[in-house]
Formats: sequence, structure tokens, C-alpha cells
Amino acid sequence: MKKIVALFLALTLCVGLAACSGGSSASGNSQAGEAASGPIKVDVFWYTYSDTYLTNVRNAMEESLAGMADAITYTMHDCENDQAKQTQKIDTALTQGTDLLIVNIVTTGSEEAAQAIVDKAKEAGVPILFFNREVSDAVVNSYEKCAFVGTDADEAGYMQGEMIAAYLLAEENWTDGASRFDLDKDGKIDYIMFRGEHGNAEAFGRTKYSVEEANRLLAESGKGLTLVPSPANTTSTQYEDDGISNYFLYGNWSSAEAANLMRTALSSFTLASGDIELIIANNDDQALGAIEAMNEEGYNTGAEDAAGYIPTFGVDATPVAVEAITSGAMTGTIKQDAQGMSDCILYLAGNIAAGKEIMAETDAYNIDEGVSKIRIPYAIVT
Repeated sequence: MKKIVALFLALTLCVGLAACSGGSSASGNSQAGEAASGPIKVDVFWYTYSDTYLTNVRNAMEESLAGMADAITYTMHDCENDQAKQTQKIDTALTQGTDLLIVNIVTTGSEEAAQAIVDKAKEAGVPILFFNREVSDAVVNSYEKCAFVGTDADEAGYMQGEMIAAYLLAEENWTDGASRFDLDKDGKIDYIMFRGEHGNAEAFGRTKYSVEEANRLLAESGKGLTLVPSPANTTSTQYEDDGISNYFLYGNWSSAEAANLMRTALSSFTLASGDIELIIANNDDQALGAIEAMNEEGYNTGAEDAAGYIPTFGVDATPVAVEAITSGAMTGTIKQDAQGMSDCILYLAGNIAAGKEIMAETDAYNIDEGVSKIRIPYAIVT
């Protein structure tokens, strides 16, 4: 993919240089079908700089953009998890003149904020590309110059469930017909689920399908294990969400929040007793936060003399999580391809720089039917 992107950008630059008569609108924005006479101005709005996975995307993007100065100039904006601040920054970019908005929306689960931003971009005639944090099909379809680059949140859930079941069913994890992780020997695995924020599509899909798929595969195995909610989840921090389950903790993607929630759980329940036998997290940061709290109890330290080991699974395959897996502190994760995300975003930005439609020549990507949404595939990492 890197070679494809590099070739495309080279061709894009040639087109831009050749189009000496390429015009621009009164607002300074290049139009579809007209290559910019110089580099286009791109504004990228991150919901927060503190998200570990998105930091990896941003680093990959900035590394690539360093070699694209003839085609693209850019400004990165930290919106500090504040939708009002993000919207105001977008207003300013449109007023000052921009050729492309790339938006990692703060507010998910509601169309209002995203639609308001699209309406502003549409009025200005500026293309807009959402990424990572999904917006609805209706929002994307409301403007022909709008697209989305992300992943299939449900796919991550299914793959995480597959990974969990495979680990629990591995022959080396069974002794005399019993799972070594069934600490209380009741034939079930008690888990804690750490979720992203309420209403987030990625959090919903990862929560629902990780458990459903794990239980489906465990049931098929004939070994009788199921994942059941841990008593440690019946604290004041639990929330019920759309009938998925009411046995999870909202860590809001944060390592620090997950660590504190895990410490609260461990103040009432012990790891050795089988109250908590498995950790599932919607992202690696929350998994690592849970591990931090368990380290304080002597668990999951990666050392041979550790008090014990609780299987812990995340999503993202951030470098620090992969290191934790390698050291034996964490069990597995689902790779959310930061480089692939960055490459695809910049490919579409290259289309705008070349005066093409935003979704031009994207047949090689996995595109949803009936809407301009590109899906970057996941992969299991253990």
C-alpha cells in the first residue's frame, strides 16, 4: 500500500505542476476536476491528542506529509475532547480558507454535531473527510464531497471473541479436563469488560460481539466453558446499554480511568478466588490500565515469580501493548492499522490535490455499498 500511495502522490504532483491554468474558487478552495496550482491547505482535527492509537495515526501521517510539501500543507488541531471547541476550530479554518477538512469527530452516537459540520463545509464548497470515529451514512450521503475512513467496529468484536476463545481452548491451558483459568472451578469464566464511552459505535460493537463470538465458539468446543459477568462488575460504576449487558465498566478509552476502576473492583474482590478470571477491553489503553492495577497485586507482571496471571485482551495493537504481550503481561490484541489509516486518508487528500473527486480511484479499498465509507481491516496479534 505504501508503494501505491507513493506512486499516486508522485502522479498527483505531476498533474498539479502541469495544470498551470488550474483555477480556484473565490474562497481559495480548489474545485473537483481542477488540480490546485500550488499545494492545497489541509486542516486535521483530532478529538484529542491523548488517545494512544490516534497518536500513532498522527505520527504516521506527519511522517508522510513531510515528503508531500509540494502537494499539501497542513495544520493539526487538538480539540481536547470538546465538541464545541472542535466546531469553533472548524469555523475558523473555513473562514481563513482551507481546501480540505479532515475530522476525527468528538461527539459520536448522535448525528447533530457531525451534520452541522458537514453543512458548514457544504456551504463553503470544501470537501470533508471524517475518520476513525464513525459518523452515520446519512451524514456522509448528505454531501457529495464527504467521505469516511475507519474500521468495522463489529469486526473487531468478532475477532476479539475469536482470539479469546482460541486462547481459553488451547490444549496447554487445560489440565485433567479443566481450564487453568477457571480459578473457582465452576465451569465458567468470570470477566470484566472495560468499555469506551457511552454511545460510541466502536465501543458498542466490540463489547457486544466479543462476548457473543467467544461464547459461540466455547459452546461449540464441547468443553462447557462460558463467559459470565463477574460479581466485581456489580458496582456503582456499571451502566446498562441497549440490552447488551449491564456488566461492564466505562473506562472511556483511558488507561488511568481503567486502572482506577480495576482498583475499585480489587478492593472488594480478589484475583486468586476466581471472582475475576478474564479482562476484556475495547482498547489497549484500558487493558493496560487494568494490568497496572493487577501489577500492584503481583499479577501479570511478566515475571516468573508473579502471583498469577489473568488473561487480558485489548484492541489497537499499540506499540506499548505489543510490548506488554511480548513480555507476558498481556495476552492479545486486535491490530487497528494506524499506518493503513494514515495512508488511506492521505490517498484521498491526494485526490483533492489533483482536482479529483474525493473517492476517485479507490476500487482497491473495502468500500461500503451505497455510501462513501472505506474500511481498514483488522488483524489478530498474540
